[in-house]
Amino acid sequence: MQCKELVTRRSKLWNIACTPVLVAGLWSVFVFQSVADESLTFKLGLLAEISRNKPVSDYYEARDFLPIWIDSDPESAARRASLLKALSIVSLHALPSKKYNRDALVEGLRSARTESDLGALEAKFTLTYLAYANDVHSGLLKPSKVEELISRKTIYRSVEDYLYGAASDDAVGYIETLPPQTTEYNNLLSARQKLLQVAERGGWGKPVPEGKYSLGDSGVNIVALRNRLISMNYMTRSVSRMFGEEMLHAVKSFQMDHGLLSDGVAGAGTIEELNKSVVDRLKSVTVALERERWMTRRDATEDFQASRTVLVNLTDFTAKILDEGIVTFETRSVIGADEDNQRSPEFSDVMEHMVINPSWYVPRSITVDEYLPNLQEDPTSHDYLTVFTPDTGDVVPREAVDFTLFDKDTFPFELKQLPSPSNALGRVKFMFPNSHNIYLHDTPHKTLFLKEKRAFSHGCIRLQKPFEFAYALLEKQSENPVSDFQDILETGLETTVPLAEPIPVHIVYRTAVTSADGSIGFRRDVYGRDAIIFSALEEAGVVIMQNRG
Repeated sequence: MQCKELVTRRSKLWNIACTPVLVAGLWSVFVFQSVADESLTFKLGLLAEISRNKPVSDYYEARDFLPIWIDSDPESAARRASLLKALSIVSLHALPSKKYNRDALVEGLRSARTESDLGALEAKFTLTYLAYANDVHSGLLKPSKVEELISRKTIYRSVEDYLYGAASDDAVGYIETLPPQTTEYNNLLSARQKLLQVAERGGWGKPVPEGKYSLGDSGVNIVALRNRLISMNYMTRSVSRMFGEEMLHAVKSFQMDHGLLSDGVAGAGTIEELNKSVVDRLKSVTVALERERWMTRRDATEDFQASRTVLVNLTDFTAKILDEGIVTFETRSVIGADEDNQRSPEFSDVMEHMVINPSWYVPRSITVDEYLPNLQEDPTSHDYLTVFTPDTGDVVPREAVDFTLFDKDTFPFELKQLPSPSNALGRVKFMFPNSHNIYLHDTPHKTLFLKEKRAFSHGCIRLQKPFEFAYALLEKQSENPVSDFQDILETGLETTVPLAEPIPVHIVYRTAVTSADGSIGFRRDVYGRDAIIFSALEEAGVVIMQNRG
């Protein structure tokens, strides 16, 4: 979706969700006089408020303390109006409106009488604008300070950049496009408004009693299930007490929207998700909006979607290839177990190559924590692993080593598993070099993909359909991607295949996800990260029900 279309759509949301804020007479309360360049009292009033903020004071000094907001020209009036409008609808973005204190700016417009007052008011507009701009563009929170495994490289604009944008000829457009200009962000905004309306009506009614319900069942619990599905728009109104075909379809649709096994049976997992309150869902959307802000690019006009990307949503247990923003390939995944030192991190990097018939170089932590104790008891254990010296790569005969002489800190060797169908990495791995040593790969443990919750690895992402994933990646550089891949596979030799066009990889964690049609679904908070983020947002002033657009 193009930038103008996004802004237009968001403007419609504002008009629906908010009362008008810019009355015609607002600016006639006090008629600004042009602030003369030599007005010492204006400068002193301005400096008194910004002197401790060096980037801001340096910016104003460089422009000879000319005002951005507080002047009588039409451009300044338009900037004021645009900022005040943005602040009046800040709740639309689930940001804390009290932080920006729009009322204080309006009161300042009404009460300012002296040049010193105007200088102080100019400073207040600028400082408020900078706080809002940074929050709506790049997020209220710093990702790694909330959770160290959120290794998101958020790009923050400088104070100078923000102020140049506000002082530009297109300041209104600049302010309007400070929020993320992505389809996902807009969909989340729309979903949030709908959920708020549901909350105001009292939610989705009574929860469904625990149990397991399937086609052909009947009774009061089926009525409760029916009513819940109707209230969530998965069924049309009905008085039936039977679990019939319509309910079967509704349950399957709900399961698909919530990342569950779509078997049409309302068991414990499905009932748990059905009974989540609208407030719980609002929390997920609020966190998703913040996460989307962390993904913001440097410019509002920058292309937000590379022609081809790989997206791994940890909570979704899937890996996808997107072309021009459209999902063209999808496979189930297994992610890191919910245990210390095994949870998969969140980050973005670039996939450069794949390795067919890979060796598995056992991570140091696994070597010393899991394998070394076994080797100390029985040097012949795990005989599928080769012991070697890391400096030279020379193989070390096990019978030549007394493993009991070493501990975690002094063990001088490394372990690896040579290429084979039983290799821990399977037959192919997909590399995007990163400090976390995380990559996508095949696995011999195929039965794990049949489970609904698939958090079992040491952190890397295992793929159910790794060969098909490889074919899809190679199709842009090979006329026969299947045969080319299989020819290399059959050699049994470890082979690196570069990608002609490196592909961005985004490992994300979204419990609220939207579809191309704008509909929203939800996922479990697998690692409890969203709960941590929402708690931090609350501390920053975000309030669910009071933050209505």
